[in-house]
Formats: sequence, structure tokens, C-alpha cells
Amino acid sequence: MATDKQMTGNLITAVGVAVIGSLQFGYNTGVINAPQKVIENFLNDTWIYRYNEPISQGTLTSLWSLSVSIFSVGGMFGSFSVGLFVNRFGRKNSMLMNNLLAFIASALMGFSKLAGSYEMLIMGRFFIGIYSGLTTGFVPMYVGEISPTNLRGALGTLHQLGIVVGILIAQIFGLESLMGNESLWPLLLGFIFIPSLVQCIAFPFCPESPRFLLINRNEENKAKSVLKKLRGTTDVSSDLQEMKEESRQMMREKKVTIPELFRSPLYRQPLLIAVVLQLSQQLSGINAIFYYSTNIFAKAGVGQPVYATIGSGIVNTAFTVVSLFVVERAGRRTLHLIGLAGMGSCAVLMTIALVLLDQQSWMSYLSIIAIFGFVAFFEIGPGPIPWFIVAELFSQGPRPSAIAVAGLSNWTANFIVGMGFQYIEMVCGPYVFIIFTVLLLIFFIFTYFKVPETKGRTFDEIALGFRQGGAGNSPEKMAPEEMNSLGADSQV
Repeated sequence: MATDKQMTGNLITAVGVAVIGSLQFGYNTGVINAPQKVIENFLNDTWIYRYNEPISQGTLTSLWSLSVSIFSVGGMFGSFSVGLFVNRFGRKNSMLMNNLLAFIASALMGFSKLAGSYEMLIMGRFFIGIYSGLTTGFVPMYVGEISPTNLRGALGTLHQLGIVVGILIAQIFGLESLMGNESLWPLLLGFIFIPSLVQCIAFPFCPESPRFLLINRNEENKAKSVLKKLRGTTDVSSDLQEMKEESRQMMREKKVTIPELFRSPLYRQPLLIAVVLQLSQQLSGINAIFYYSTNIFAKAGVGQPVYATIGSGIVNTAFTVVSLFVVERAGRRTLHLIGLAGMGSCAVLMTIALVLLDQQSWMSYLSIIAIFGFVAFFEIGPGPIPWFIVAELFSQGPRPSAIAVAGLSNWTANFIVGMGFQYIEMVCGPYVFIIFTVLLLIFFIFTYFKVPETKGRTFDEIALGFRQGGAGNSPEKMAPEEMNSLGADSQV
């Protein structure tokens, strides 16, 4: 069937409503950046009110780092809990229920100043972290399961597009002239109430995942009806056949728990790839940019650092759109390699610019170019690809557990960067990005030798590639008897 016929209004609507959760994740990643100074003033004022003395610099740094990184701790809890919800309540209902956490977080952060409580601010960041951790599992899974195979990569990239648009909105709203000021910063943090309300209103009109309906609930008629609406055609036999085949194989493989995922040698290679790809996203240094870019630009001598930060957000969004259009042509593995290599080169440029800033004032412009390039290459590969490739590496049985483990890895690395970057920067100074350069090189080597190409391949074909022992196996490389064995063998 032609691609344009498969991109239906119902499919776009369902993906769009789901991606509101991705936007929330991005917004809460970026929102804490621009108003750093006014929130630090709030921490200091609260401390003076309670203890009749100004807060020490060390305590202020610790409280601020905790306010930033507690978001990632919540994300760890949320990402690890994905499997508890999606198989019991379904993909759509899980996302609907998740909004309760956003409403709680909005209230805590929005009223923290009025209550004179930085504890409410920190707890609000924790709750929205749990929400975001669950979202990073729910959205890619739902989008991947409602998308046709030939659009799965492009639509999977929309999760990352939602994240970067959320970051950009947070950066713009965080301008001092808008909400990033002394009086309105609680509104800036509490704004998350509105997208969650929109999602709660719209989601009841969207379908449940047909894969969940057929495989988990054994409701073939409902799954068929949903597929007809999503595909815009009455002939959905190929989609149904693929899901039935997966269902038959699941009856032989059963649901896989997280401990079983680690114990089984059959899952070892795809699990290692899933975890390392998540680490390559977070330990690339990108969140050092998202969390602290205004501060980095200021240290680099940029006159209006907040506008440079917004500029990086625009670049971020633009190159995510580029990735959306090329991911099904260039392939996941190729784009990830290009992104890692480009980020490593930009990290070297950034280091040179920061080291020579005192000697050459024009180095501040080089630092802007390096950061913009760093963000652009991130969105070509390491940004979008790790999120949806995990769902492609695993079949229905182990998929929720695999996404939970991969998500926990992502959020753990996110926490390490968010909590530790300021302290590492104090020790390493302008050489801090050399650490990320070395890590990017390691991830490049791993991706080159270990990560398979999943473009245009069904879940069965990818799984068979691992069974044949070659990560790079593709359908074109498989012998006819291997292709015929799909569905005859037990699923890995």
C-alpha cells in the first residue's frame, strides 16, 4: 500500500495526542534552565526567612542541583514502572492515568512560592519526573504499535520532536519578559496543567493499540476495527497476519519479566544494544547543554545568553524535523553514527573555544557555533533513535520489560549528568567536554560493530537476525530458508 494512503487523519490524530506527553517531558527538561537565577533567589529568600541568615553557596548549589536532578530520579521510578501499567490497563488508558501525576506536580510547583516551600518545588519536580519516565515508555510503545511498518521510524521520531518542541516552548516562556521573572516563575512551572488537560479531553477519542487488543486481550474484531480506521482501508489483512504471527509466537515464549530478560542468553545482545543506545543519548553531554546552556553561554562571554539558549532550541527543533524526513531513507544505524561523530567533533570545538576565550574574544562565537552544531547532530541520531529502536529490537513478550530497563538506564545517566555536571565543571573547567568526547568515541565504536539496521524490517525479521548471530543481518542478507523459518521457530 502506498505510504500516502497509510498516513491517515486518524493515525495522525492518535500520534499527535500521544506526543503531548513527549512535549510535557521536553518542557520539564528545559523549563528549569532560564529562570535559574530567580529560583535561586527564592531558595535564598526562603532560607533567610527560616534561619535568619543567607544561604551558603555550597548549600545553594546543592539545593539547585537537587531541584534539577530530582526530575531524573522520578524518571527512574517512572520508566521502571512502565510494564506494570501497559499490559494491565492498555497503552491509551495508561497515558490517560499518567496525567494525574502532572496535575499533582503542577499544583506543588505552582504554589511553592506562595507557601514559601522549596520542598514543594522539589517534590513537584519529582512527580513530573515520574510522569516523564512513564511517558518515555508509553509514547514510543503506543506510536510504534499503531504505525505501519514503513512509517514506524518517521512517526517514532515524532516522540523526539515533541520533546524538543517542549524544550523550545519552555525556553521562550522562560524569558524574563514573559514568565521567567520573580513574580511569574511559579506559573512557568505550573503551566504543565494545560497540556495534560488537553490530552485528557482528546485521548478518549483515540483508539487503543491494535497490537494490545489482539495480542494481550484477544479481541480480534476490535483490533481489526481499529486498524481499518488507522489505515483508512478495509484491507488490513497484512497487519492482522503480522500480529497473529507475533501472538502465536508469544504463546510459545510467554511474557518475559525483567529478571528473565537478564538471565536469558537469547535477549543478551538486543538488551545490551538497547541499554548502550540509551546511555549514548544521555552521556553524550546533551543534557549539560539543556540544563545549563544559559550558564555555559554566559561563561563563554555571550552578551545575551538566554537568547543564545533559545537559538539552540530552534536548531534542536529544526534538525529533529530533518531526522523525521530522512530516518526511513538513511536508516537508524547510519544516522546514529553520523550524529555521534558530529557531536564528538563539536565537543572538541567547544573545548577549544572555552580554553582560548580569554585570549581571543571571537571564540565566544565559535562556542555558539559548536553548541548549535552539537545540538543539531544530537537530533540527527542520538536524540530520536534510541527511544523507538528499543521497541523494534524486541517482540511483544519482552518489549515492556526491555523498555523499562532501557528507560531506567536513560534516566540514571540523565541523573548523573544533571547532578554531577556543575561539580565536574568546577574541577575540569573548560576541559569538561573532553570527557563527553571520549564517551562519544566509545559509543561510535560500539554502534559501528554491534547495532543492527532495523529500517523496513518487521519485529520478526529483526529477532531472526539476532538468532542467526549477526547484529547486522538484514532481510536481504538472509537465505530463503531463514526467511521461511519466520514464525516456524520460537521467538527470541
